[in-house]
Amino acid sequence: MAASDETSAEERLIARYFRPLATAPGAFGLTDDAAIVTPPPGCDLVLTTDGVIAGVHFFPDDPPDDVARKVLRMNLSDLAAKGAAPLGFLLSVALPATVDEAWIAGFAAGLGADAALYGCPLLGGDTDRTPGPISVSVTAFGAVPHGAMVRRATAKPGDCVAVTGTIGDAALGLMLRRDAGRAALWGLTDAMSDHLKRRYALPQPRNALAEVVLHRAAAAMDVSDGLAGDLAKLCRASGVAAEVDVASVPLSAAARAAIAAEPALIETVLSGGDDYEILVTLAAENAEAFIEEARKAGTPATVIGAISEGQGARFLRDGEAMTFARPAYSHF
Repeated sequence: MAASDETSAEERLIARYFRPLATAPGAFGLTDDAAIVTPPPGCDLVLTTDGVIAGVHFFPDDPPDDVARKVLRMNLSDLAAKGAAPLGFLLSVALPATVDEAWIAGFAAGLGADAALYGCPLLGGDTDRTPGPISVSVTAFGAVPHGAMVRRATAKPGDCVAVTGTIGDAALGLMLRRDAGRAALWGLTDAMSDHLKRRYALPQPRNALAEVVLHRAAAAMDVSDGLAGDLAKLCRASGVAAEVDVASVPLSAAARAAIAAEPALIETVLSGGDDYEILVTLAAENAEAFIEEARKAGTPATVIGAISEGQGARFLRDGEAMTFARPAYSHF
């Protein structure tokens, strides 16, 4: 049916590209001013929000489907680290006049693909014009059994420290995007270079591990601002200290090759951010089970250190404590 004369261009854009993503009953097909989220019986809602801005979190020439998937996955990573199952999300997008419908179509296609993949439908949002760069913000909702959300403030002395996946790939990938010549300097194969750049462009949130985190972790958070800085945040919240053996931190073959060629990159790897892995502390009796259950879910996990009394996070390399010029990524 043709749009009526009273239908605005914004309404037509929403109907064409975003209404098909609003599959949850409480979204009302994006025809209302608000949505309803009903958590499963006996569950709490878990809320998180994160956003991206062109030129800050992604390159202006990045494919629009990657931009959409990145911002949704950043939020899904937070839910995974809380042990939460996704319920849906709100989207706010501000677009400059230079963005055409082809970009919006690609963006919506990527968003829809990941909304279906992770079982996290669009619930509502807002679309705006902006004189500045593209800006996208997502607020995601998840559910955990009442009182069971895994916090960063519940680590205890004697816990093991573990992390999923590999660390530092995204930070190195960003360096390659800014200077492609580094690939040759680091002796990377094309496959290694592509791996690092892809890890920056498209996070791999560990939502398949949410149930494992929920039942095994003492404390947890996602690694978004750098392992060194995020572990320090967890220690401050819990009022504990941590010690990490840098040699135990899991690295990809590409990251190992880069560090072998330029040893100072170890600081970038540990503090650069955009990993979107899960950092957990585990009671000693739960560590082996967590690693095995993570493996069965398709994601490796590695014990890298321990929690003790005191304060602060120390990273030991060859027995010496590392110092970081900037232990975590910060916008300010």
